[in-house]
Amino acid sequence: MLLAAALLSVVMMPAGSTALEPSAVFAQIGVGDQRARAYLLGADWDLPWRHRFKIGVLSGYFEGAFGRWATRNDMHGSATAWPTQLSVTPVLRIYPTRLPRYFMEVGVGANYIVPVFESGHKRFSTEFNFGDHAAIGRRFGTRRPTELAVRVEHFSNAGIAHPNPGENFIQLRYSLRL
Repeated sequence: MLLAAALLSVVMMPAGSTALEPSAVFAQIGVGDQRARAYLLGADWDLPWRHRFKIGVLSGYFEGAFGRWATRNDMHGSATAWPTQLSVTPVLRIYPTRLPRYFMEVGVGANYIVPVFESGHKRFSTEFNFGDHAAIGRRFGTRRPTELAVRVEHFSNAGIAHPNPGENFIQLRYSLRL
């Protein structure tokens, strides 16, 4: 609940407070190991630094997201559950020098997934989980650029409790830069 309140307070800041305004908003869909489906909305906040290297430009941002997962939560696949996901993730992104419209990124963040995820033969043991992802994408346009990225993301509790089966997703993200 605190994570949701913090995310909403940042998104709802007055227009004059430019430091806390998001730099992008996104919609994301994904499919997981157990045919779980994920639907997320969120925002990104660029970090105020960039480093130029011979191979490209490295930058970073924080993302905050709210979403729902549609899962089959019993062994017979007849009942559908809709766990809610709240997440905050720091991300590193690199734009290669030779292909500046393309990017690669990685991130690891905190996720609160409630109720405990259960689908097929998997059941998480905690509501708190980590989510780590790797992505490749492309930026389109110049005035108000959009981005399209394909992400691979893994969720698990990093061994805090057992069982810890984890869930892997392949995701498609559409972002609008603000």
